[in-house]
Amino acid sequence: MPADTRPPAIALMGPTAAGKTALALDWAQRSGGEIVSIDSALVYRGLDIGAAKPDASERARAPHHMLDLHDPWEICSAADFATSAREAIDDILARGRLPILAGGTGLYFHALLHGLSPMPAADADFRAAIAAQAQARGWPALHAELARVDPAAAARIQPGDPQRIQRALEVFQLSGRPISEWQRERPTAPRLPVRVLKLVVAPRDRAVLHARIEARFDAMLAAGFLDEVRALRALAPLRAHPAPLDLPAIRAVGYRQAWEHLDGMTDAAQFRDRAIFATRQLAKRQLTWLRGQLDARWFDPAHQRAELDEAVDRFLGR
Repeated sequence: MPADTRPPAIALMGPTAAGKTALALDWAQRSGGEIVSIDSALVYRGLDIGAAKPDASERARAPHHMLDLHDPWEICSAADFATSAREAIDDILARGRLPILAGGTGLYFHALLHGLSPMPAADADFRAAIAAQAQARGWPALHAELARVDPAAAARIQPGDPQRIQRALEVFQLSGRPISEWQRERPTAPRLPVRVLKLVVAPRDRAVLHARIEARFDAMLAAGFLDEVRALRALAPLRAHPAPLDLPAIRAVGYRQAWEHLDGMTDAAQFRDRAIFATRQLAKRQLTWLRGQLDARWFDPAHQRAELDEAVDRFLGR
């Protein structure tokens, strides 16, 4: 088999609060790299504190890409993300620098590295019609409708997951074929112009990750997270939106719980507990997806930093 002569790139994956940002910044500075964020919350403007978006000092240390691409009332699909991320990678390579793909959104990683099954593009009119139905009948009723036309998809999608219910119904209505059939087709994405080293960073002890999640959320609260959400709620398009909690940006972990708290649904202690629990559940889902990445190497960054750096140096031929 001929040698792979494509330039290198690093995929730094892991659950939330595992320490990916610090590692990516360090490697970018050491290796002449630029960071491509693979995160479904960081693409939205105004989601800063609660999404742990790199701040001005961190962005000054290394160029960052795929941040602040969409307003919070918009939707960034995995296909849209992959297209923009591929363009960012091409630009980084044109400058002779190292792409560092860092984040925890499995669907975005999959779309970028492997492509997505071909299916109809999003249609704003269909989405608006489905959203109107949901407003009138509720998402559980639309989930029941999905179960009728696509039982396989309905079995995978939770009744409380409006974004995926909407997409599945949209695909069926546009094409006449269930989304589960489309998803079984082979992806048709062009090959990435890089060879990728997949690294997963995660504490071996789940209790350590839970403690990091709790400490980070308390730091977000101290930094003004609730004021950030108040500012989002004051934006005219979000004030006018009939169901802001159905938007991907507002459904992001922490933001949904903060929004509901500011609606008076919880007190301060309940809000904190619910947000931390939701973040732990997110980390659990991320770890489940990461275990399926059989070509990735796993490291505990607190105890295997030297081995982690060595893996990167060997891959880069240093």
